[in-house]
Amino acid sequence: MLHLYFIICRMKHLCDFIARWMGLMVLLVAVVSVLVPDSFIWIDTWTINPMLGIIMFGMGLTLSPHDFRIVLSRPKDIFIGCLAQFTVMPLLAWLLSWVFSLPKELALGVILVGCCPGGTASNVITYLAKGDLALSVGMTATSTLLAPLLTPLLVWLMAGTMVDVDTLGMLQSIVYVVIAPIVIGLFCQRFFPRMTKYITPYLPALSSIVIAMVVGIVVSHNAGRLMIGGLLVVIVVMAHNLLGLSIGYLVGRLLQLSKPKCVALSIEVGMQNSGLASSLAVLHFAAYPLASIPGALFSVWHNISGALVARGIFASKARDEE
Repeated sequence: MLHLYFIICRMKHLCDFIARWMGLMVLLVAVVSVLVPDSFIWIDTWTINPMLGIIMFGMGLTLSPHDFRIVLSRPKDIFIGCLAQFTVMPLLAWLLSWVFSLPKELALGVILVGCCPGGTASNVITYLAKGDLALSVGMTATSTLLAPLLTPLLVWLMAGTMVDVDTLGMLQSIVYVVIAPIVIGLFCQRFFPRMTKYITPYLPALSSIVIAMVVGIVVSHNAGRLMIGGLLVVIVVMAHNLLGLSIGYLVGRLLQLSKPKCVALSIEVGMQNSGLASSLAVLHFAAYPLASIPGALFSVWHNISGALVARGIFASKARDEE
């Protein structure tokens, strides 16, 4: 019995370590995938959707009725956050694509990232940054539920002149990949609470590993193309994320929200569900293979920038104020 307890403790420590260093792990996987594409190219791109489904299922397991009550009890904050989410990042994506004269494939990928809902890692980053965690969770849940309608519509508005956009097909994909797994997770949490409580501590590590796998698959399948136009798209992806973080915080300050709310708004706006962007690119824009690259790069970069901003800026400011 004591031996089993020791193993469980070691497993939890390992999972905590993986979740804490997710950004570095994703970066290492991306570098290996570029230098040695064979390390992940044997995994077919169709596996990306089931992997994202696993992440969304985990999100459903961690959501609770309290999270949805937050949405109802703080409609103004949630409305401001989601409005910023679905305006700032899509407009930045379109503007950066135009300013840097990105090729059509890469511009499409950047726009896909900008039109996706908030990323699941944003809640962890908000917690580390001492932001309003309840607001962050509420925004992530709400933007995710709105995504089946808003993401296809925004992609059509932003990129419809460049490529044919199958809005109905994208809506169905988001329902299958995002909404259905979340609903199943909520169902399991409701009817199997003991099992849910047991596995929840391991979910951040599992999500981190799955995100790294998605990045590895996308990058390895496009390693040659990435080496050709890599630097330009890296600059655009970094600018997209950093501008999103900055404008999100500025919106909160202009509306005279509290500092913790501004931090949550900044992180929710700046961090996207970029794995979903890569998945949509693979599913619906197979004729434009480079369109999946910005999502993979964003997955690497926003975890690094989010952790740096959380620990180096927001959390340190909060400690100084305390």
